[in-house]
Amino acid sequence: MAALFIPGSQAESAVLFGRIGRAITNLLAILADWNDARVTRNSLSRLTDRELDDIGLCRGDIDDVTTR
Repeated sequence: MAALFIPGSQAESAVLFGRIGRAITNLLAILADWNDARVTRNSLSRLTDRELDDIGLCRGDIDDVTTR
């Protein structure tokens, strides 16, 4: 009779899949933040200088707003 030995345990597998899940979640959060900043930059870029001045910004401030 033969026995099959598989190294590792279910707990080790759970830890590995937990780490993979967290990595995927972190990646998705990074992508969502990047997209939000992109949308904000595009929206602010479409405003006129007068409209930007009304909200207390100038064109040079647009990149600074999205990096905070």
